[in-house]
Amino acid sequence: MDVPNSKYSPYLFFTKEEWADLRYNTPLTLSHDEVEELKGLNDKLSMQEVSEVYLPLTRLLNLYISASQQLHSVTDTFLGKNTRKVPYIIGIAGSVAVGKSTTARIIQALLSRWPNHPKVDLVTTDGFLYPNSVLQQKGLMEKKGFPESYDIKKLINFLARLKSGGSKVKAPVYSHLVYDILPDTFLEVNKPDIVIVEGINVLQTPKNNDKNLSSVYVSDFFDLSIYVDAAETDIYRWYVERFNKLRETAFTDPESYFKKFANLSEKEAEDLASDIWTKINKKNLRVNIKPTINRADIILKKDLNHSVSQIKIRKM
Repeated sequence: MDVPNSKYSPYLFFTKEEWADLRYNTPLTLSHDEVEELKGLNDKLSMQEVSEVYLPLTRLLNLYISASQQLHSVTDTFLGKNTRKVPYIIGIAGSVAVGKSTTARIIQALLSRWPNHPKVDLVTTDGFLYPNSVLQQKGLMEKKGFPESYDIKKLINFLARLKSGGSKVKAPVYSHLVYDILPDTFLEVNKPDIVIVEGINVLQTPKNNDKNLSSVYVSDFFDLSIYVDAAETDIYRWYVERFNKLRETAFTDPESYFKKFANLSEKEAEDLASDIWTKINKKNLRVNIKPTINRADIILKKDLNHSVSQIKIRKM
C-alpha cells in the first residue's frame, strides 16, 4: 500500500509484512542448502527472507513475463506469422557490497522453477569491464567500476543481439580471483526465456560532458529493472566485513590478485578496506550509482541486518 504523503510518488510502498501477504500460494521451490549456496560471502539470507520477499517478487515477475509472452503471441496473430521470441530482460543495480549478486541468483533460481520460462540466464556486467591492461593505459585502475571503466559499446551490442533474437550470444567473463577479464573465455547465452543483467552500472546514463554521448542506454533493453538499496553507513560496514572475510578466504589463494593482503591483521585489513571505500566505492555510489535509483521499476530497501524491510513498485 502507499505510505502517508506518497500521493504524488511514482511508487507504491510496501512493508515486508504487507509484501509477504502477496505470496498467496506460491510454493517455495528452493531448499535450505540451495539458498546457502546461492547467497554471497557476507549476506545474511534466511529461508524466511526468501519466502517473505523473493517469492512474492518472483510471483509478480512471473505475471509480468507471462503478459509479455501473451503480447508476443497477440502480435504474431496480428502479423499472421510466427516471429522469433526474444528474452525478457531484467536489470539489477545497486552498490558494491549491497547484496545485488545474491538477489540476482535467488531470482534466477526461483524464476527457473516456473513452468512457463525454465531457461533463465544470469550475466554480470563485470565481464564488460575493460581488461586491466587497457585500464592501466587509460589511467583508470583506480576507477574500476566507474562508468568509464566499462566497454559500454560492447555491452550494448551484446544486449542488442539478445533483443533481436540472436542465438549463442557471447559475453566476456570476469574473474574476481585474478581481478581481470579472462582471455578467450566467454559465457554463451543461447535463446533463454529470461536474462538477468546484474551490475552497479546498469541504470546509469551518459554524463552531459561525455563527448561520446549515445542515444542508446543499457537500460533501454530492460523490460524491468530492480535497484537494491540500503543506507550508505550499512553498505560501508558490509564492505569492510566482506573484505575481512575475503582476507581469510579468497585472498589466501596463490592465484589471487589480492594475495598480498592475506597476511594483514584484522585492524590493518579494516583500515585498508575503509581507505578503498572512501577513495573509490563511496564516490562511485554517490556520483554514479545512487542517482539512478529512481529509474528502477522496483526498489528493495535493506535494513542494517541485510534484510529487505521495504519494497517499492513503480505505479503502472
